[in-house]
This record gives sequence, structure tokens and C-alpha cells, in this order.
Amino acid sequence: MRWRIWLIRVIFITTFLALGANLYLIQVNKKGNLVGKVQAQSEALGVLEPSRGLIFATDKNNNVTPLVLNKDYPTVYAVPIEIQDAKEAAAVLSPIINKDIDSLTVLLSKPKSQYALLVEKATNDQIQAIKDAGLKGIYIKSKTYRAYPFGTMAAQLLGFISSGQDGLLSGRYGLELQFEDELKGVEGARSSGVVQEPSNGEDLYLTIDYNIQNQAEQVIAGLNKQWNAEGASVIVQEPASGKILAMATVPTFDPNEYHNFDIKDFLNPVVQLPYEPGSVFKIITMSAGIDSGKITPDTTYVDTGKLKLDSQWTIENWDYKTHGAWGKITMTNVIEHSLNLGAVFAERQTGDLIFTDYSKKFGFGTKTGIQLPGELAGDLRNLDHGRASNYATASYGQGITATSIQLITAFSTVANGGVLMKPLILADEKPQVVRRVISQETAKKVTDMMVSAVDVNKVAAISQSQVAGKTGTAFTTEYNVKGYNENRVINSYIGFAPATNPKFTILIKLNNPQNAPLAGQTVVPAFREMAEFLLNYYNIAPDRQNVSVR
Repeated sequence: MRWRIWLIRVIFITTFLALGANLYLIQVNKKGNLVGKVQAQSEALGVLEPSRGLIFATDKNNNVTPLVLNKDYPTVYAVPIEIQDAKEAAAVLSPIINKDIDSLTVLLSKPKSQYALLVEKATNDQIQAIKDAGLKGIYIKSKTYRAYPFGTMAAQLLGFISSGQDGLLSGRYGLELQFEDELKGVEGARSSGVVQEPSNGEDLYLTIDYNIQNQAEQVIAGLNKQWNAEGASVIVQEPASGKILAMATVPTFDPNEYHNFDIKDFLNPVVQLPYEPGSVFKIITMSAGIDSGKITPDTTYVDTGKLKLDSQWTIENWDYKTHGAWGKITMTNVIEHSLNLGAVFAERQTGDLIFTDYSKKFGFGTKTGIQLPGELAGDLRNLDHGRASNYATASYGQGITATSIQLITAFSTVANGGVLMKPLILADEKPQVVRRVISQETAKKVTDMMVSAVDVNKVAAISQSQVAGKTGTAFTTEYNVKGYNENRVINSYIGFAPATNPKFTILIKLNNPQNAPLAGQTVVPAFREMAEFLLNYYNIAPDRQNVSVR
């Protein structure tokens, strides 16, 4: 009986020793093999991961410039189960990677952990210092990250990528989000030892011209700083095709370091933030009246400078306090001097229903369809209320809202002989006619009115080139404040050149410049700078020999 008890004891002891020996082999002798296995599995997953598509700008000669790349950066990570003295390793690493010793010690002390990321995108100095330290359990590996080589350039247009709650990287904002499915590609797979190769993402080639984009960024950055404004935007469009040649906004952000910026900086105000456009909308009002046959550029009215509507609303010309009434003047004079009462007269002659119909035909109140995320349609609901004051204020761009992309596309319609084109952002998109809005004859008449306005006011005029343009200075509203705040304005200017055969349309918008100056003081000089650059860049021949500015 006693020998049976001893036999059982011997079996238990032998089994325990065997388990202990096996555990020792696994934890100590084979630890390196396990780590190697983990690394091999990680590398295998990397092989199965597709390469994300790149994004390129395309210039006038079809040369491409990469705006978004995939770039390999050195990554530093630890295998804690290999580290014998976590506190000592943390003390060595802390000054190199600029992390707290205590938190590093906790990270490196996890006995069952096989991976701990220490540094993404390590610098050359960090890599050399880590190599010199020769710490066991600390590794350097190359990893591919998304790179935006020009930093803040076109940031809201491009967007960025980041990991979500599922830990997977995907596009956020801009083109990275809009074309996520095309850019990300298809992962590979491994089954029963057979590897299915991944399909890499598609590259995007944009209508954006790097040279124009770069100039546009510089112009609005200087403009915003000069007037201590809250932000600025610029768009350049080719009117005949609808191609967007530049799209920039300040304040901006760096997609390489997006986590250091506020979420509000990620929005693209060009398509996502409607605003009351102000006097630039008078071009839409005149187009509607002339095309419907209700007025002509030479139609006259007697300007009193001030008008009362709906027994409670009083409308004034912007210069009423300094100039008073203008008396008998033409519709062309109305555009030259940007008179609110002249726009009201034109709208009344046209009729509310016709005016509303043309506003919608120009694309206001609906999305343009540009391939960018989050586009908003603006708001024309005041034109459905049937009050005289609503139509009157809408005639000069107050009480309704529009986006910058809608406005430039509408002006490009006039530049394009009355044909509305869909705005394009991809180089391989074919130009798409949306509809004819006004006749070619009307477009020519409205263009001549805009040219006259440029020549009379001189600021946007360019020697030997006819420029067509219109200013806008719109009062803004504030949350919980009734009515408009005349100390807060949005300045804008939209124009095209050369007027006889337009090659480009430019929109420049400035948000709340300090001391609420008029658009002629702020955005018009910036427009001229941008227009002169484009005329030279495209080597456009003069469309008049002698400029005579009245």
C-alpha cells in the first residue's frame, strides 16, 4: 500500500518538474524564438496590407506634383518580456524620446507584453542614440505613414487619415474621406499557406495646379494678416470646363500633425459654410432681369437713396449717408456704384417668381455636386415667404445664403456665355454641362456691366486686359443678437479675365476684417494680384490695346 503512495508522489514530482522545465524553455530559452515569431507575423500582416493611393496636383503642362505621399519612417518599439530591468531601461530612454521615466517604467514592466510602441516617426538623432545605448528588448523598424510634403497647403481640400475606434486607419475630411474606397485598396489574405496579394489603392490626379495653389495660399495668408481678419478663402476656376485650379483657406492646419489643431480647422468653408454673399449677388439679379427681357443695362430709375418696405424695413444704399440720392441712373450705373436700391428696382421689374427661378437656375439652393464631402446647399427659403422685404434684400445678397463654390460657379456661368458647368476637382473628370441659365447675349451684356464697374472703380483694373468683377460687403448676424452687426462684415470679390475670352474666374472672401472696411479696400487688391499672376502664368495676350479708366 505504501509503495503505491510513493509511486503517486514520484509521478506528481516528475510531472511538476517536466512542466517547470518546459515553462523555463518557453519563457527563457525560446523567448527569442517567440519574439521572432511575433515579428514574423507582424511582417506578414504588413505584406498583406495594400499601399494607399497617392494624390497629385496637375499643372498647365500636365506635369504632376505629389500633394500626398506614403513615406517610410523609423519606428521605435519595445518587447517588454525581453527587458530585465525596466527602470534602468526607462532612465536611458527618457531623455532620448522625451517621455516621463515613471510612465516608461510602467510600460516596460509588463511581463507578458510582447509589444509597446515608443516612438512614431523617430528622428535620426533618436535612432542613433537608441543604437548607441544598445538596450536589449528595444527595436527599430521601418513603418509606412501618410505624408503631406507641403504641410498646410490645401489641407482642408486634402484631409488626412487617422485610426478610428476599431483601430483601423481611414480617411478623415477632404479628399481622403471622399475617395476612401478608391484610395485604400484591398487587403491581401493568407489561407492554408496560400497568399493572396493585396490590391493597392488608386492614385488621384487633381485639377489643382500646384503653381496657382501656391500663389493663392500666399495671397490670402497675407490678406488675412494685413487686416487682422478671422479667416480668408480663395478659389480659382476655369469657367469653360468647371475645373477648380486652386482652393485655399486660412486658418489652416498641418495634416502631418492634425492632432495639434482644433476640429473646426478641418472643415472646408468653401463648400461647408454658407454665408450671406452681399452685393456680388447683384450680378445674379441683373442677369435675371436682362435675360427675362424686363430690363436692359440702359434701363433707368430715379434713385432716392432710401426705401421703406413692409411698414418696418428701411433699405439704404451703402453710401447714402455720405452721398445721398443718386437721382436718375442706369442699371450699369447700379453695378458700377453697387447701389442696393438699384438692385431692388431691378428685382421688382423682373418679378418675384422670375427672380426666384433664375436664382435657382444659377444653382443657388442646391448642391453643386463637386466631389468633396459635406457640401451644403445654402438657403433660399426667404424667397418662399412672399414678403416684399425678403425679395428686396435678396436682390443685393442679404437674407439668403450661398457657399463660395456656388458663387464662383454662378459667375463662371456668366463668363462661359451663360452655360452652367459642374465644378470639377479630378483631372480625369469630363466637363459636364448642367444647363444653360442665360443667353449668350445676356452674358455679354452683364459682362460689359462688370467691366465698366472695374474701369470706373479702378482698383481691380489691369493694363491691356479687360477684367469683369463685382464687390460684396455683407453684414453678418451673431448668435442671440437681433439683426445685423454693422461692425462685422464679410468682404468678397468675384471676377474673371480676360473679359472677351475668360480663362479664369477668381473668388476671394475675407471674414470680419478689423474695423469693417469695404471690399474695395481689402479683397479687390488681392484679386488684382491674383489675376495679374494668372495672366502672366498662362501668357494670355492683351484683349485691348489702350485702357481708359474713367
